[in-house]
Amino acid sequence: MIEASKRLLDSVDMDDSDKPEIPMGTNGVLLPVVMRGIDELRHGVKIMRKHGPSQIQFWFLALAIGIASGYAALGFRKGITALQGWLYGAQDLHKLHSFAETLHWYWILLIPIAGGLVVGLILHKFTDDGGVRSVADVIEGAALHQGRVEGKEGVASALASMITLASGGSSGREGPVVHLASVISSWVSNKINANGITGRDLLGCAAAAAVSVSFNAPIAGALFALEVVLRHFAVHAFAPIVIASVAGTVISRIHLGDVTEFTLPVDGALAFYVELPAFVLLGLISGIVAVVLMKSVFLADDFGNFVQEKTHMPRWLRPAVAGGLLGVLAIAFPHIIGVGYETTSRALTGELLLYQAVIFAIVKIIAVSITMAGRMGGGIFSPSLMTGALTGLTFGLIATSIFPNVSGSETIYALAGMGAVAAAVLGAPISTTLIVFELTGDWQTGLAVMVAVSLSTAIASRIVDRSFFLTLLERRNVHLAAGPQAYLLSMCGVASSMRAKDVDGGADEDECWELIGQGVYIDGNATLEQAMPIFDSRALTFIPVVSLGGEGEAPELWGALFQVDALKAYNKALAATAAEEHS
Repeated sequence: MIEASKRLLDSVDMDDSDKPEIPMGTNGVLLPVVMRGIDELRHGVKIMRKHGPSQIQFWFLALAIGIASGYAALGFRKGITALQGWLYGAQDLHKLHSFAETLHWYWILLIPIAGGLVVGLILHKFTDDGGVRSVADVIEGAALHQGRVEGKEGVASALASMITLASGGSSGREGPVVHLASVISSWVSNKINANGITGRDLLGCAAAAAVSVSFNAPIAGALFALEVVLRHFAVHAFAPIVIASVAGTVISRIHLGDVTEFTLPVDGALAFYVELPAFVLLGLISGIVAVVLMKSVFLADDFGNFVQEKTHMPRWLRPAVAGGLLGVLAIAFPHIIGVGYETTSRALTGELLLYQAVIFAIVKIIAVSITMAGRMGGGIFSPSLMTGALTGLTFGLIATSIFPNVSGSETIYALAGMGAVAAAVLGAPISTTLIVFELTGDWQTGLAVMVAVSLSTAIASRIVDRSFFLTLLERRNVHLAAGPQAYLLSMCGVASSMRAKDVDGGADEDECWELIGQGVYIDGNATLEQAMPIFDSRALTFIPVVSLGGEGEAPELWGALFQVDALKAYNKALAATAAEEHS
């Protein structure tokens, strides 16, 4: 591999302007060496921009992105802690609601309103739609935008999410850090002029490192990037993503210690195989709870859009209104404030009573729906963990009371419920199972979680479009859930596949104008996604391609799109995607 890299460098034609210049006559030894290193680095970047990185160079890029993404995730986490300490007096992210209980009620009400107002102003200023960017945008960037996400909007969304979580918004921190890390990888991809495959792989590296820092789980971080972001398990992407994931874990352990996010007591003295049917039932219930959580968020968002439209509410005010609703709810239930790890930990350790688990789960779903419908920022990962843990604890408390002689600890059910609901929401059964396994290190617990996860994912994916993120994209008319065969048509432009009107083999111009007179034509700026239904609905061999003028102006004929050319372009795109996924 090293020799191949040398041959690549030797094969590049360099004129005098391309060769690195070494300063002559400089006093001392260190300065010439530093200058030579800088010039060599610049020249290396120039080589990568022309020819793409070699495999060795790509692994070093993966390592660099893993380190940068890891520190970005770490900074995001510490930023939340510092800001929430200033607002609530809470220095421990896991103890936020305990600190909030000691405050006067008006502070619990006013802090989320103030936070929502600041969030609204930030998003109004730096985004075109007033919404935060999330994991759904990362998935879209991987599929449709050559592994790139928006930069300015992404940084603004991360800042907005940090303020949301610190001021009491009921959402998660993992989604924002995944998008923030993706901004870093997109910047690198733009700098080296990376193609689509390289850009997507670098995006996967960033996502893996971000998840690894969040959970101190390198295996799950790597598989999350492959399963959720890239949505394939290509061999060529595995090694660099693992490198980045391990780098993120090392950063987490250096700065946060070799500790897991939750303390999970696992009782091994259980009639394990006798209990497996109970975990099957828990999986079905968890799938339904996951659907309720997702549908609640979407219904609340639709209702928020309706209210905003009818009242002509400025979009920058919407997060503040949501903050007010959260504040009112938090006065009675401070457990919904912030990420919610304290309540999740109490559920996993069995410190809640049955009625508390049920009420907190319902209130959490309401709080998450208000936060996201209010465009306040944050992700869905942590809320799904909390809701799942409460669901599992509820099930476990009931099951162990009915069958005390053949059941183990209710905390195992809480753990399985946490994994099952999160897997169904994220559409990530493999990586979610591994996160739980890495948190416990117990294979029996992992098997119980696997049973519950498989059933919850199966039932939820039939009701929504596979996951929360893909359903969110479907609501934007971005069709990724069905796979490449559904979205590749939207990536193929009509203009790039048509035959111009003055070329051999083109359509007869008179026939084109006759079809245009019948209203059969397509805009040259459209995609094959709009063109193929026209072919399907009419027995046509070609469609006139036009440039639409203003009102009252006749269209300009560009040429014609032949059905055979459209099918060739589609087949070529499918073949390229299949080659990437199996390389």
